[in-house]
Amino acid sequence: MPALLAAALVLAAPIGAAGPLSAEQKPEIEAAFRLMYELRFEEAREQVSGYRRAHPDDPLGAAAEAASHLFEEFDRQGVLTSEFFLDDDRLLGGIQGEPDPARRAAFLTANESARRLARARLEANPDDAEGLFALTLADGMQGDFEVLIDKRQLAGLGFIRRAEKQARRLLLVRADAQDAYVALGAANYIIGCLPVYKRIVLWFGGVRGDRARGLEQLQVAADRGHYLRPLAKALVALASRREDQTDRARRLFAELAREFPANPIFSRELALAEKAGTTAK
Repeated sequence: MPALLAAALVLAAPIGAAGPLSAEQKPEIEAAFRLMYELRFEEAREQVSGYRRAHPDDPLGAAAEAASHLFEEFDRQGVLTSEFFLDDDRLLGGIQGEPDPARRAAFLTANESARRLARARLEANPDDAEGLFALTLADGMQGDFEVLIDKRQLAGLGFIRRAEKQARRLLLVRADAQDAYVALGAANYIIGCLPVYKRIVLWFGGVRGDRARGLEQLQVAADRGHYLRPLAKALVALASRREDQTDRARRLFAELAREFPANPIFSRELALAEKAGTTAK
């Protein structure tokens, strides 16, 4: 979750002719992410498969496939719910039980493929925006996986640090790649939620967190992101529940429920936020 999300979960906004193709030129990826937000994971992978066949050297296809497996496991484990996000033991300690072994293997395979293809692009051009974009996503998702699914916090933090560095590089190359703020914001927020003694240890290791700054960064992606805009919006809403900002959470979940009526999680979280708001009055 510190990278969630990663999540998570970190696909950048359209970058134009000098970088990745625009969203209109990648309809399979565009459709795949919408299907993921509707929890239609098999259909999402069908869209991604078509894209990967047509563009075998593009790391975005492999990254999107990896995201579909990770998002599906998050759905199975209830990660993007208030029950998980408001429970410190679960949010900071990972899932209960074991992940689906086939889904775990599929995620690792696709994510490593995305990392390999992205590195090939960056070897040819260290400032290749799409290579940075896909590598940020791959390392961010690996951090999510290690922390939340395999419950290996130290290994996850290593990937989180890498994802943060790559996100910053990406933003230097393409300032409009607002989805990069998902990696930065989620890391800042979740690490900022850790107990002080753990943050001190991480600080000496070069890992810092800031809850307020993290929430601001996630809001940037929620406002101006592209592929990860709905994910960022859900994270902001869940973080708002933790921060007792119930009106903000209710507004964001209402927007998500309208945009993705087929996803029962958003409508359920809206009802819970409304109930929390009523109880608080």
